[in-house]
Amino acid sequence: MALPGELWAELPAERRIFCSVLLFSWAVYLWEAFLAHRQRRVYRTTTHVPQELGQIMDSETFEKSRLYQLDKSTFSFWSGLYSEVEGTMILLCGGIPFLWKLSGQISGHAGFGQEYEIVQSLVFLLLATLFSAVTGLPWSLYNTFVIEEKHGFNQQTLGFFFKDAIKKFVVTQCILLPVTSLLLYIIKIGGDYFFIYAWLFTLVVSLVLVTIYADYIAPLFDKFIPLPEGELKQQIETMAKSIDFPLTKVYVVEGSKRSSHSNAYFYGFFKNKRIVLFDTLLEDYSALNKEPAEGEDGENEETKSKTKSKKQGCKNEEVLAVLGHELGHWKLGHTVKNIIISQMNSFLCFFLFAVLIGRKELFTAFGFYDTQPTLIGLMIIFQFIFSPYNEVLSFCLTVLSRRFEFQADAFAKELGKAEDLYSALIKLNKDNLGFPVSDWIFSMWHYSHPPLLERLQALKDAKQE
Repeated sequence: MALPGELWAELPAERRIFCSVLLFSWAVYLWEAFLAHRQRRVYRTTTHVPQELGQIMDSETFEKSRLYQLDKSTFSFWSGLYSEVEGTMILLCGGIPFLWKLSGQISGHAGFGQEYEIVQSLVFLLLATLFSAVTGLPWSLYNTFVIEEKHGFNQQTLGFFFKDAIKKFVVTQCILLPVTSLLLYIIKIGGDYFFIYAWLFTLVVSLVLVTIYADYIAPLFDKFIPLPEGELKQQIETMAKSIDFPLTKVYVVEGSKRSSHSNAYFYGFFKNKRIVLFDTLLEDYSALNKEPAEGEDGENEETKSKTKSKKQGCKNEEVLAVLGHELGHWKLGHTVKNIIISQMNSFLCFFLFAVLIGRKELFTAFGFYDTQPTLIGLMIIFQFIFSPYNEVLSFCLTVLSRRFEFQADAFAKELGKAEDLYSALIKLNKDNLGFPVSDWIFSMWHYSHPPLLERLQALKDAKQE
């Protein structure tokens, strides 16, 4: 009787590759499901405010956040299971070669034969992203209009949601298709060192997109307005000048059109930095804190206006503390370090792709017996073959991110913002219904930011000093 190891060794290389990809995918899913189960158990059993949280969180908010996170976790379980089953069925039923063949037929009808591989690749990419958008639509609708609506975060109407979804799809294609076509062309004409040229091209594209995103892409979806002249703007400019941050503009984005979640970020390179504040972060500017004007029914054709019994957002001093944390990432070089790590990883992946692209068994494993399209090779190698490496890298980056967050908090402390950041973190956790209790393994694996209690303890120690 043959042992499992012997049977495995007798399988053709392409079958071992295919089975390994499926097994690893399900192993990752089961690991994630196990961690999520542990965290849901925390949500279900921690029904009272722990003693150490008594001074910073009331029982009503604690219960709201517990129920919100429990609903999100349950939704994530079912959507994740669907995604895993869908991906498995696509692989088992030959969905990828079928879609490639279909894209060839479509491009052929348009007058482009098999020699036009890049055209066929773009049709394939368009069909694949369309399929993904359609199958993901019900889950997105449920998340927005059931879960987020139930817990008071959704500010969109159904019409605005679909308008937004169509706009996102069109903008994505306008960027994705030209970039992909140029990348495929570079790979084809690049010779033995194509991986260097491909890496340099993706580096330039990523830098350009980061530079133009907030000025030209984000305004297609949300309204950006300059922060009005006043005390807050003056204080932001003063703080930026004190740490030599080359600030040129400060914007407020109407994030409350779609959600009451809050955020802030900066962008730009060299001497041209901008800060963007979500209106939901600012107590004085948030539309959610304003009563509807007389004669308004509280809802227009795109968004909803919901009044709350308690104000959302932070006071000016707390906003400055949050920005002190964000600017700490810049001052301490976290942004540059992340870019360097990302580009080192990108170069390594392109180099390994160059090594593996000639292996015919990688293509036959996924149903491509007669052709070896470059786009399919990119998909197989980057998405499937590199998946173990990607999981390890993701965990390492999560650990590094938590370290960076503590360092940014410490920088804000050095600016004298410890007390204000302390209160801002509590307010933001409350506004976003963050649950401050977590399973340690789940937290270690998933949380790119340290748990709230750990951040508050570090800031509390600083305040006492």
